[in-house]
Amino acid sequence: MTEHPQPAAFHTRVDSALADAALHAALSLTTGRLASGRASAFASLPGADGIRDAARAIRAHTVSRLDHYLTEFTAAAELRGCRVHWAETAADAARTVVGIARASGVSLAVKSKSMLSEEIALNHALDEAGIRVVETDLGEFVVQIAGDRPSHIIAPIVHRSRADVARLFKNTLGAGDDEVASIPAMTAFARKTLRSEFLRAGMGISGVNLAVAESGSLCLVTNEGNGRLTTTLPRVHVALLGLERLVPTAADLGVILQLLARSATGQAMPVYTNVITGPRRKSAGPEPGEPDGPDEVHVVIVDNGRSKLLGSELAEILYCVRCGACLNVCPVYREIGGHAYGGVYPGPVGSVVMPGLEGLERWHDLPNASTLCGACRDVCPVRIDLPHLLLKLRAQEAREGIGPWWLRLGIRVFTAAALRPRLYRVLGNLAGRLSAGLTRNGWFTWMPGHFGRWTESRDFPAPAAKSFTDTWRGARERGKERS
Repeated sequence: MTEHPQPAAFHTRVDSALADAALHAALSLTTGRLASGRASAFASLPGADGIRDAARAIRAHTVSRLDHYLTEFTAAAELRGCRVHWAETAADAARTVVGIARASGVSLAVKSKSMLSEEIALNHALDEAGIRVVETDLGEFVVQIAGDRPSHIIAPIVHRSRADVARLFKNTLGAGDDEVASIPAMTAFARKTLRSEFLRAGMGISGVNLAVAESGSLCLVTNEGNGRLTTTLPRVHVALLGLERLVPTAADLGVILQLLARSATGQAMPVYTNVITGPRRKSAGPEPGEPDGPDEVHVVIVDNGRSKLLGSELAEILYCVRCGACLNVCPVYREIGGHAYGGVYPGPVGSVVMPGLEGLERWHDLPNASTLCGACRDVCPVRIDLPHLLLKLRAQEAREGIGPWWLRLGIRVFTAAALRPRLYRVLGNLAGRLSAGLTRNGWFTWMPGHFGRWTESRDFPAPAAKSFTDTWRGARERGKERS
């Protein structure tokens, strides 16, 4: 992954987010709407659990034979006129796209929404190469002109209110009061602003939701027409494909599409489901021609750490279809938003993906930013056991001695005591006696140092004055006496 600037310390970001009342209001409104929409959409889908099981089996099978399906996809895509490029790292991927742009004489590129482009810092690379790039998804367009970054996988400006966007359009783009009076008015203003960019751009850049191995097709799902304009109007289309985002057949694609929009936005289907199979071309033997579309389609298959997850304890995260449902139900994300996580991918999925791709040492705080309540697992359309993966990362953190010294010391002390039952009982009884005079009704209302972060907002349960073992023995003795 391209090295992004190291953000402020995790707890500093969290403190800032918790103090932001406007952020809380925006998060509550949008995540609540998306979560309830998802619940309604699945309630109306006959056999939803069976479809989820089938989708998980498809993703598990594909990831287990990823080398085979990547080879099949590459051959099929090239047969239909695509040019396939392989990028081992984020820097390789960005350099490949810049090279395609330069070779094609491109000075302006339009881009549809792509989290993978954020991961490889593509906009920065294009800017440095003197190639202007314009985001055309409405949320990403707002993020770009604000000098901001997305805070949600599918709703980039979940952290901004309508009033925020209105002020931004007026101050940055010179919009009039009537042009920001409502959401439809702001959408129309953005559409008018972007239309000329589509017509002048020499390159369109998109992500890929899923690619079909048997046909070499690229599937993009969007709720805005910008996706189709980006992939058809410019003479060159560059598609960024994470190497795990494959399905074997069109039938498999159909299974997952029944779940994707329902999980992401609560829709039965997105407004636009685009299936792209190569550039415009003439008929060649048994292969049909394609009169429409760009002159060139380049597919950049990006590894950037994904292959090292294959066969590892975290391999299950490669099943993810990036619907964002886990963010909308996560009690931590709903309190702090995406920016507090610090990486490209936030929420429960990001707490696994970021350490998986960039290393646990840099992102060791993220696996701990979870209550392990299981809500993310319950809503995942392909049933990824995110709490289990987070626990795997926490165990790795303990094994490798990563994290703050006080936490490492505390874990060592607890482990030493827990492995010695007699010592554990002695320390437990001692803690119960010592804490008796420091608590109120069995709860600590204040704790020192790092532990004080807990008691700033809630009380902490004190050790029991009498251990469970002693209570059990007493009950048994009383039972014997009565008999």
